[in-house]
Amino acid sequence: MDFKQLSSMRRGAFRFTGKWKEHARALPESGMGYTVARVRLLGGRVFEQVLIDNGELVSRVRGLADVPFKEADIAEIVATHERWDWKEKP
Repeated sequence: MDFKQLSSMRRGAFRFTGKWKEHARALPESGMGYTVARVRLLGGRVFEQVLIDNGELVSRVRGLADVPFKEADIAEIVATHERWDWKEKP
């Protein structure tokens, strides 16, 4: 894990290990080493800006202090490439 990942991770951050692992790796990058994606959960809740580092690590959700879901909760992941100020506090 590099410095960028350590500095941007939140509580609840996780690495893909299950059914979404290959899908996340195949997403196009929004910038060097990261993808901004919309994540829809099985229960219907949607997170419009989720940071996926190196196609393998869910490290942040815009506007939230923690990552409030697990890989098993995910129904859909779509790269959106929407930008936000990384220094922004939740």
